[in-house]
Amino acid sequence: MKFLFSFFIFFISFSVFAQNNDLFEKATVAYNASEYEQAIGYYSEIVENGHHSANLYFNLGNAHYKLNEIAPSIYYYEKALLLKPGDSEIVNNLGYAQNMTIDAVKTVPINKLSEVYSKIVSLFTFDQWAYLAIAFMILFVLLYIAFYSFSYASQKRVAFISAILSIFLSLISVVLGFMAYNDYINDQPAIIFVDEVRVKTEPNSKSQEIFRLHAGTKVQVLEELNEWKKVQIADGQTGWLNSEEIKLLKDF
Repeated sequence: MKFLFSFFIFFISFSVFAQNNDLFEKATVAYNASEYEQAIGYYSEIVENGHHSANLYFNLGNAHYKLNEIAPSIYYYEKALLLKPGDSEIVNNLGYAQNMTIDAVKTVPINKLSEVYSKIVSLFTFDQWAYLAIAFMILFVLLYIAFYSFSYASQKRVAFISAILSIFLSLISVVLGFMAYNDYINDQPAIIFVDEVRVKTEPNSKSQEIFRLHAGTKVQVLEELNEWKKVQIADGQTGWLNSEEIKLLKDF
């Protein structure tokens, strides 16, 4: 019974994989023929099948960019970067798309300490930090066994020091992994998807307008109340807008 169930799961997975490959090839042919809307349809069908990859979202971004659909192109480039941080090709194309947006929001400079913290924590994802912590813990156990197995004092000394270093690095990895996970949870980026948004002081349509944003601008979602979301832009300004006016990037 278990064998039949496993075979069924394998068969379904293989069928979906084959279907996605076929759709990707059709999308590539359509894109190369400048049939960008058709390519977007094929790529979107792959996403609906539950497949997510940087390459897929990058191609979606390119197709939308060719149609001069700036907000969707930025949205998909940003999603691609979430799956493949720092990729130069994605960053370059995202830059081209951002240059076509209306809003010119200046980024608030961060202090050196925050910059160093960000660089260290973002070296790995939170799950990679967890794997690293496990690896150092396994190394600690092996070195602990070696400490009792060695006969010479010099060998024991090296094994002991290395074991202490391994457990220390394991604990550091756990802490950094927790920080990376906390940053990931708190980081809720979104893209403006309507031509113009009137950002309000309070979560209701009758409240005062603070500023306006336009399609393609990236915001950070801070909190939510009913159909309203409080957002922050790169220069630190905050306000409320309707949830339907933006699309969250982390909706995998």
